[in-house]
Amino acid sequence: MIIAVDGPAASGKGTIARALAKHYRLPHLDTGLLYRAVAHNLMSAHGDPENEQDALAACSFEDRLLDEPALKGEETGRIASIVSAHPLVRAALIQRQRNFARQAGGAVLDGRDIGTVIAPEADAKLFVTATPQTRARRRHAEMQKAGSLKSLDSVLADIRARDRRDAGREIAPMQTAPDADLLDTSYLSIDAAVQRAIALVDARIGRRLAS
Repeated sequence: MIIAVDGPAASGKGTIARALAKHYRLPHLDTGLLYRAVAHNLMSAHGDPENEQDALAACSFEDRLLDEPALKGEETGRIASIVSAHPLVRAALIQRQRNFARQAGGAVLDGRDIGTVIAPEADAKLFVTATPQTRARRRHAEMQKAGSLKSLDSVLADIRARDRRDAGREIAPMQTAPDADLLDTSYLSIDAAVQRAIALVDARIGRRLAS
């Protein structure tokens, strides 16, 4: 069984994807970490994130890099959003993601183009979203815990800028797959969002089995 979980930054898709993977006993891949790994390599090499060839040169890395805490950094995320818009970078990473999705038994993947590009054949697809203001408050709270002094307004501006980049790129833009179930987490607790996600997946799988 393949479950695709897409959505914008700070929507809760990662938390929901991890919970689904635990519930259905499936391996999980946060595909955003792949682009963060590219960003990390690029930054280490002092490359230009706007330069596609520099970004492409940073696409070779071992899976163990995905466990590197530095990938979670704010600047790494910003650079990852830039390099992910390069067609050659996306092409370099696409097979890696598809191989993970199509492993025996299936998997849960979260990102921005899982249900549309990486695994359009997924058995269940969710598009997890929330208002920009809600997502900014969540991200701001996380950053404050980490010691950041960045203002909420600045975080909101970053969220909106990232949404524009993700939805506006030419290759694999962030969008809702036609057969995806929409899950708005704006006013849901984590537990309520997870239970709603499980219910949506169960219903989707049930309909597939009945057809």
